[in-house]
Amino acid sequence: MKLLMHICCAPCANLPIDVLRADGIDLTGYWYNPNIHPFTEYRARRNCLQEYAKTIDLPLLVRDDYGLRPFVRAVADDIAGRCVKCYEMRLFEAARMAKEGGFDAFTSSLFISPYQQHELMRDVAYRAGEAYGVQFYYQDFRPLFRDGQTRARELGFYIQKYCGCVFSEQERYQKPSRIIP
Repeated sequence: MKLLMHICCAPCANLPIDVLRADGIDLTGYWYNPNIHPFTEYRARRNCLQEYAKTIDLPLLVRDDYGLRPFVRAVADDIAGRCVKCYEMRLFEAARMAKEGGFDAFTSSLFISPYQQHELMRDVAYRAGEAYGVQFYYQDFRPLFRDGQTRARELGFYIQKYCGCVFSEQERYQKPSRIIP
């Protein structure tokens, strides 16, 4: 099977790549993450993945669109419900790329994260596959998460502290405000 894997970052992708390759899958990585902000974060994640892909001979397609404005426009009306829009942006684009590139199927390294809305993400991916006429390859990689993070540290990867969007960064670091009467 020729599979296109959308990759959010190298720390999340390292063990899924190994598992898929061990299963005999012909794997190509795909970087498209317009949700990641600020630009320094976007660049750090992209560069880490590009360097890792070289070391493991992983073909990597890079759509290098820093998408602050399109992402914010897409989620502005519902910041709390932004994740579905974020999944749609990335997974529909991965499905489109898989179809145009002649891949048999597509998947995402996002399926390793216990912090993502797994079922919502899976539903979006199936819809994306149907929309573009390409198979979504589902595998729950969450059991590999801790080992993948450990391996990422051993390999000296840049490891982020939040999902990626500026709103998740705010939620991660903002201290509860104290209201003074």
